[in-house]
Amino acid sequence: MLRVDIEKQLGEFSLHASFASEGRAIGLFGASGAGKTSLVNMIAGLLRPDRGTIVIDGETVDDTAAGIHVPAWRRRIGYVFQDARLFPHLNVAQNLDYGRRMNRLPPDPFQHKRIIDLLDIGALLDRRPGKLSGGERQRVALGRALLSKPRLLLLDEPLGALDEGRKLEILPYLVRLRDEANVPMVYVSHDGAELRQLATQIVLLKQGRVTSFGGVKVLT
Repeated sequence: MLRVDIEKQLGEFSLHASFASEGRAIGLFGASGAGKTSLVNMIAGLLRPDRGTIVIDGETVDDTAAGIHVPAWRRRIGYVFQDARLFPHLNVAQNLDYGRRMNRLPPDPFQHKRIIDLLDIGALLDRRPGKLSGGERQRVALGRALLSKPRLLLLDEPLGALDEGRKLEILPYLVRLRDEANVPMVYVSHDGAELRQLATQIVLLKQGRVTSFGGVKVLT
């Protein structure tokens, strides 16, 4: 599903990461400054590695030796950030439809209803983002990403800006996505408790290096 073998120099910080996973939910774990977001941005195509390869679902999207770099918009990746990044002038229904329209996908009423039901956001469709709680905004951001029909979902600290109550509200939805949405995910966090509930495999990053890779036991 995902194979990464890259090097990147970012100022005085160097990132060297190599792993391969077929897991449904890869947890990318490490302290702030370990290189998690830089690595996810390379998978997304927002950063180019200095050396190495990235393969997603059998397609090579980066290969520096061969001069391959598939641009971000062609990678079919959904990206959910810590701050939901919804469009404030659009209501929830319009925000949800944005990814589909930008990717020029035909309407899919069955998928649309399935994702809305999965995330329990049907009652929010007429609201603007400013009228939503933090947890509701993140559920809408997840829905927007999924409705673009990605082959991989990247979640960069999606619960990082939420209080404990909102985190507990969102985690069951993330578990449902893992089990029911059939979209593999890479989940970035520095919270081991989150990853123990969600991840099927863990990549442990420390100072730009992968120090462990395996099941959730690597968090102990």
